[in-house]
Amino acid sequence: MKKLTIMASVALMVMAAACGKKEKAFDATGTFEATEVTISAKATGELKSFDVTEGQTIEESTQVGRIDTYQLVLKKQQLETQRGQLAASKRQLSSNRSAASSQQLDLNKQLSSIQQQITNAQRERQRYAELVKDGAVPRKQLDDIDNQIKVLNRQLEATRDQIRSANAALAEQGKGIGAQMDGIDSQVAGIDAQQRQLDDQIANADIVAPFQGTVLEKYVEQGEFVSTGKPLFKMADVDNMFIRAYVTSAQLQGIKVGQQCKVFADYGDGKKKEYSGTITWISNRSEFTPKTILTDDERADLVYAVKIAIKNDGYVKIGMYGEVKF
Repeated sequence: MKKLTIMASVALMVMAAACGKKEKAFDATGTFEATEVTISAKATGELKSFDVTEGQTIEESTQVGRIDTYQLVLKKQQLETQRGQLAASKRQLSSNRSAASSQQLDLNKQLSSIQQQITNAQRERQRYAELVKDGAVPRKQLDDIDNQIKVLNRQLEATRDQIRSANAALAEQGKGIGAQMDGIDSQVAGIDAQQRQLDDQIANADIVAPFQGTVLEKYVEQGEFVSTGKPLFKMADVDNMFIRAYVTSAQLQGIKVGQQCKVFADYGDGKKKEYSGTITWISNRSEFTPKTILTDDERADLVYAVKIAIKNDGYVKIGMYGEVKF
């Protein structure tokens, strides 16, 4: 009987030793996280609409609310009116310039007409001079033509003076009109810049989901007054999650970014669900072992954080405990 007892004790010791040498089911542990983003107001005003519910899944670029833009719209309309007035002033200046140019054109036509009349009168004088020489017409007719030519020459010189004066006045007027039109263009450019700024502010009044995700928390309600930068709600990409685990320096030599591994979501009571994971990040800086984390080498005080990405099937939740097998 005593021999049987000794043999049983030895067997138990062997089994205990075997269990002590059994390989652990995991290499690192951690908790599951997701990329969380807090969406804040980009404008100031009353929250006119806000269709957000915690737990709701929102598609990327979906508009979920809008901040009041009434004052911004009124200011934009005011700027559009000012722009219209400036455009009308520019058209009037352009019309004035065209009228002055038209007047100058009329003087040039008048000058050409007088020159043609002088040419015709000189041709007529030559013909009458021959007739007077032959005694066919009286001398008075030739004198009348000479007087007519003198009058036309005086008209020609007066017209030239008018053209010179008109050119000088037109040049001066052109400078003034050009300066005024440049000033108007500068004002219009300033108004256009203000309108683009208002368009951006009006667009920022739309509350849009930056990516597809699930609403985690909601901070405001429709009808509240919000200011720029005020948090509105928090959402996370729960389809693509990762587990943040910690490894010892001894384990570092066996892992690298891009490496495939197994990830287990631990539901407690031995219930686990396996996922395929990819190491996406390894910290370059060591840190003291978090008290909530278990590692292979429990004597090691310094560990390195790693992130292993997984594709969530809807069962993994943020903050859930998990294990990693490299």
